[in-house]
Amino acid sequence: MKIDFNKNKDGLVPAIIQDATTYKVLMLGYMDEAALKKTNETKLVTFFSRTKNRLWTKGEDSGNVLNLVDIKLDCDNDSLLIKVNPKGPTCHTGSDTCWNEDNTENYGFISKLENTIENRVNSGNTDKSYVASLFASGINKVAQKVGEEAVEVVIEAMDNNDDLFLNESADLLFHYLMLLQAKGYRLNDVVSVLKDRAHN
Repeated sequence: MKIDFNKNKDGLVPAIIQDATTYKVLMLGYMDEAALKKTNETKLVTFFSRTKNRLWTKGEDSGNVLNLVDIKLDCDNDSLLIKVNPKGPTCHTGSDTCWNEDNTENYGFISKLENTIENRVNSGNTDKSYVASLFASGINKVAQKVGEEAVEVVIEAMDNNDDLFLNESADLLFHYLMLLQAKGYRLNDVVSVLKDRAHN
């Protein structure tokens, strides 16, 4: 890894800190050559603090350290992307990130879909919303719908029509997200169970 520490007069390069699991950007710090070396040696992210004018290991006082996972150099060799497993909140304010965001797993469109389902349920508009009307029918109906969609996926899996298989799979996933919400859970709760199993 050949980093151009001399590009800036102060010999520092920006280091973007990203959670290795959630991919959330946690903070931005600066490193000099010594900070990078210490980070690699200790596996705890260390910066050069411009306010303290010295090397500073994140969490050295609070205990909220950043455990090193990986370091990548950008295309111009003058900035770093550092993936970490954070211990506790990253920001000195107590927030998960320095942008006051929750550092929770986000599944992109699936997370947006979960939010849409929640909003439709909360709207209570059973005349215009399929989601709201199905929820109003009770959890047994939601669970039954998941069972029906699962059977349809199995049937299409044994056929050669990929389009039908994918569409039925989408229906199953959509109704499964509804069932999770009806039970008071989200996809992240299921992922947590899978993660626990992976460690056993």
